[in-house]
Amino acid sequence: MQSFRSELENPIVQKDIIELEKKIRMFREGKIHEEKFRSLRLARGVYGQRQQGVQMVRIKLPYGKVSTAQLLRISDVSDEFATGNLHITTRQDIQIHFVSLERTPELWAELEKDSITLREACGNTVRNVTGSAMAGVDPEEPFDITPYAQAFFEYLLRNPICQDMGRKFKIAFSSSDRDTGFAFMHDLGFIPKLKIENGQEVRGFKVVMAGGLGSQPHIAEEVAEFIHEDQIIPFAESIIRIFDRYGERAKRNKARFKYLIQDFGKDKILELAEQERKALKVKEYKINRDVPQPVLPANQVPVLEITDSVKYQQWLKSNIYPQKQEGFVSVGVRVQNGDIKTPIARKLVDIVRTTAADDIRLTNTQGLMLRFVREESLPYLFEKLNELGLAQPGFESVIDITSCPGTDTCNLGISNSTGITRELERVLLEEYPELIYNKDILIKISGCINSCGQHAMAAIGFHGSSMKVGKMVAPALQVLLGGGPTGNGTGVASEKVIKVPSKRGPQVLRTLLDDYFANAQEGELYNQYYNRQGKIYFYELLNPIASQENITPDDFIDWEQTEPYKPEIGVGECASVLIDLVATLLFEAEERIQWSEEAFAKSDYSDAIYHAYTGFINSAKALLVSEGVKTNTQAGIVKDFDEKLVATGKVALPSSFDELVYQLNQNEPTKEFAQYYLEQSKLFNQQLKEFREAQLVNTEI
Repeated sequence: MQSFRSELENPIVQKDIIELEKKIRMFREGKIHEEKFRSLRLARGVYGQRQQGVQMVRIKLPYGKVSTAQLLRISDVSDEFATGNLHITTRQDIQIHFVSLERTPELWAELEKDSITLREACGNTVRNVTGSAMAGVDPEEPFDITPYAQAFFEYLLRNPICQDMGRKFKIAFSSSDRDTGFAFMHDLGFIPKLKIENGQEVRGFKVVMAGGLGSQPHIAEEVAEFIHEDQIIPFAESIIRIFDRYGERAKRNKARFKYLIQDFGKDKILELAEQERKALKVKEYKINRDVPQPVLPANQVPVLEITDSVKYQQWLKSNIYPQKQEGFVSVGVRVQNGDIKTPIARKLVDIVRTTAADDIRLTNTQGLMLRFVREESLPYLFEKLNELGLAQPGFESVIDITSCPGTDTCNLGISNSTGITRELERVLLEEYPELIYNKDILIKISGCINSCGQHAMAAIGFHGSSMKVGKMVAPALQVLLGGGPTGNGTGVASEKVIKVPSKRGPQVLRTLLDDYFANAQEGELYNQYYNRQGKIYFYELLNPIASQENITPDDFIDWEQTEPYKPEIGVGECASVLIDLVATLLFEAEERIQWSEEAFAKSDYSDAIYHAYTGFINSAKALLVSEGVKTNTQAGIVKDFDEKLVATGKVALPSSFDELVYQLNQNEPTKEFAQYYLEQSKLFNQQLKEFREAQLVNTEI
C-alpha cells in the first residue's frame, strides 16, 4: 500500500488518499463507528454493494467530460481492481463494481495520474455537476456552459460547506432552453441567458432550485429569470450553507433540499441565503470563460465502403447532430444499460483519436457523445463503430432506454431493471422498428423507487417493486406515465398508474404504444395524449394486465433469473465492535478544528471559519447525545444545546450558544475574525470534553 504515496504530485490529493487508507484500517480495528466510516467512504466515492465484502466505486467526471487518456486509465483500473466493465450513470459518472475496500486507496491513486477523482462522488455532498452533452457545440445555446460547470466543480470540491450535509445536493447546467441537462429536477439548475445592458451583451442564468425525483418528486421552483454570471457561485454557496444548517439529518427520507423548501417556503430560504452574504468567501466570482480548443485529428481518415447501407442511413438520421461549428457534427453512441466492456472502450479510444475531438461526453441518458467529427469522416466512423456494436441507430429515442443497475449490484434494488430493459429494447426493435426516430416518448427504468434511472421524469417509466400473490411474493413493476422536461427549467413528474408483475412489462409497453398510435390526434405528442385521456383511462387500460387471476409460475421469476423471486435487503458493512458515539463525535469536532487550523495557516479564512463552525456543532451534538437528546438539524442542535444545557446551568457560556456560534454569518471572513472564531471553537470543545470526562467519572462512582 505504500507505493502510491510517493507517486502523487498533488499534496492535497495525497493527503486524501492516505487519510482514506488510515480510516479503513481504523474501521477494521473497530476504532471508528460504522455510520461514521460509511459517511467518510461515501464521500470518497466508495459505495457498498448488494454483495457482501465488495464495493462499487463511482468515478466523478464533471459534466461527463472524459479524455481518451482518462478513458484508458479508467479501463486499466477496472481491469486491475474490478471486473472490466464500465457503467455510465445518469449523473455522467462511471461506476466500477466488485472492488475490495482495502484496495480503494491504491485505485484512487492510479486514477489521479490522469486527474480523475473519486472525491464527493457519493455521500452527503455536492454530487457530480452535470451538463448538457452538447454544451459548446449546441446550435441553440446562447453561450457554452462548460466553463461554468467546471468552475462549480472546482469551487465546491473539498469545500467545507458541503462535506457532511444531511443529504446529497445535485447541480445541473443546461445548454439552452430545451433543458437537456434536466435543470428542472435538480437542487440547483441553471439555464444560460443573454441580455443587453447599455448596449453590451451580458451573460447570466435563469436559476431554479429544490427539484428532485425519488418517491415524492418535486419540480424545481424559479429563483430568478436572470442572475449575472458573476453571482451564480456566491448564490449557490449561500443556498448550500442554508441547506447544511437547516436540512433534516435524522429522517433520511425527508432530508433532501426539496423538503426544506416545502417546510420553509421559497421566500424564507432566499431570505436566509441573503443573510449569509456577509460570510461568503467571495461576494462575486468571475468565471474564466476560456475553453481549451478541441484537439482534432491531424490526418484524413480512409474512405470505406458502407457494408450496411440501410443501417447507415438510419444511423445518420437518428444519431447525428449538427454543431454550431460549420462542417462538424456530434455523434451519439447508444450504450445498452450504460455498460461498456474495457476491450471495447480501448478500441473506441483508437476510433475517437482518428475521427473526433479528444473530448468525449458521457450523457445523462447513459450514452456517449463524440464531438467535432468532420462530416466527410462519417462513413469511416460508422464502419468502425459498427465493428464494435456501437453503431446502433436510435440514440436517445424510444428504443434507447435508460436504466440503473438495480438488483445486479445495488443494495436498494427490489426487482431487476437491466434484464427488463434488454427485453423491452428487443420488443421495440423487432415490433416497432420505426420508433428509432421517435425522440418524444422516452422510457426510463429504476430498480427501486429512488429514481436513479430517472423513471419519475419519463413519458413511460417503470420502477422495481414487489407484490403479494396469496402467500407468495412476485417481482413487480410500478408503471408511471406522463413525465418529462417542458423546457426552460420546468417539467412534469410522471404519475403512478398501476403495478404489474415484472414479466408483464412487455405487454404493458405494447398496450400503451398500440393505444397511442390508434387514438392520438394528428401531431399529438405522447404526454399531451396522456393528459387528454387522464390517469383513470390508463389505469383501466392496464388493469387487465395487472390482474392476479391469470398468474403463472413464470410471474414469480424475475428477468434473467432461474430461481423464484425472493425480496432481499442488502446488508451493509459492520464494524463488529461497540463504539462510544459521544467520543467519536468529540474526535470529529477536534478533527474539524485541526482542519480549521490548517486552513487558517494557508490564509483560507472562510474555510477556517466554516471548519470551526462544524467543530462547534459536533462538540455540541456530542454532549446532547450523552444527555439522551435526539438531534435532527444543525440549527436544532444549536437550539437544543441552549435549552437543555445552557439554560439549565449544566454548561456555562458567556452568552447563549446561538449568539456564540452564529457569529459565523454576522462577520466578514477576515483573518482577525477567523482567528477569534477558531479560538472560541477550541475553547468550547475543551470545555465539553472536560464536562464529558466528569460525566464518565460520576457514572463510574
